[in-house]
Amino acid sequence: MNYAGEYTISDQPVEYVERKGKGHPDTLIDGIVERASINLGKAYKEAFGAVLHHNLDKGLIVGGEAKVGFGSGQITRPIEVIIAGRAAKELNGSRIDVDGIVTDSAREYLRENTRFLDLENEVRFVSKVYVGSGDLNGVFKRGDSMPLANDTSFGIGFAPLSDTERLALETERYLNSAAYKKKMPAVGEDIKVMGVREENNITLTVAVAFVSKFINNTDEYVKYREAVKDDVLRFSKSMTGKNVSAAINNGDSEIDGNVYITKSGLSCEAGDDGSVGRGNRVNGIITPFRHMSLEAAYGKNPINHVGKIYSVISDQMAGNIVKAYPEIGECTVYMVSQIGRRIDDPKNVHIDLSAGSKAEYDSLASKARDIAEETLIGMKDFAYDFVNGKYRIVG
Repeated sequence: MNYAGEYTISDQPVEYVERKGKGHPDTLIDGIVERASINLGKAYKEAFGAVLHHNLDKGLIVGGEAKVGFGSGQITRPIEVIIAGRAAKELNGSRIDVDGIVTDSAREYLRENTRFLDLENEVRFVSKVYVGSGDLNGVFKRGDSMPLANDTSFGIGFAPLSDTERLALETERYLNSAAYKKKMPAVGEDIKVMGVREENNITLTVAVAFVSKFINNTDEYVKYREAVKDDVLRFSKSMTGKNVSAAINNGDSEIDGNVYITKSGLSCEAGDDGSVGRGNRVNGIITPFRHMSLEAAYGKNPINHVGKIYSVISDQMAGNIVKAYPEIGECTVYMVSQIGRRIDDPKNVHIDLSAGSKAEYDSLASKARDIAEETLIGMKDFAYDFVNGKYRIVG
């Protein structure tokens, strides 16, 4: 435990926060491999009674090519989704169709999270999942009563979110909500929000992939873009009392006819690629002014891959602490594992608490420690809750 002073991130003069929306190629591939891990875990349990060793955290979306104009669009070279990793494919002579589960999961995820992709003709799916190494499989099997860490990794979590963090996160969720899509179907799923706070002023720079079939000309496009800006500014008033300005598709040049329209509402149809781990952390945002791990948590097995488990547990632990004791200004939890050690027995857990005074910290430190210890007690159930879909780390 450590007293981190009385100041929080909100007291700093500057803050940057990024949110890659659900249609951003990095977020899409994160979601695809995570869905594949969940579905594979369920298939393992049904076939063998337990989740077997797997890590599906090496995924790539290779963007396609497209021809797009106002009122029309065509993907001329398919998008390619490649999932790579390691997974057990048999037990006691019984085999399981890992590749089929992985590619079906990718189709399922894209079907649920995009509206204008023809999955049969505009996307190709490739599984490059092979059997894992004997030493890591051995570590996985030895954890009978409690899983053993399969790596030496760390996780970091913090709470509460600042106004800038919440605004970046919730602005994207608002623009990608079902209600907003019904109101404004021309707004695609590929949305990125960058929030920059300077003292009491927040600037939101928002990239929105508009859908070409709903827009007939440049004038209509500008009207849509300005309507989105107005909606973002109205929404921001419900999130913060700070001064907020917004720029939508700031790279547009209407004079040159260079505006952000797509056939599918996704930049990966032509303009961008995606890779697991390059996007949002497990709390849904990217926060360079915070301590954070670069762990690519998505697609890793939730039973003993501590890089994934500790990233989520530390975030949950910090949230539980500030929820129980709101007088804590800020809580940051650091956890590190040691390969072969029980996952409920980290090599070290360190907690920074910000409070109004050292005396206030002293009165809260032992209470925060109790919550941390209670969280660790439920680790085995936590891992299987992942497989059952209780914890959602993409979205």
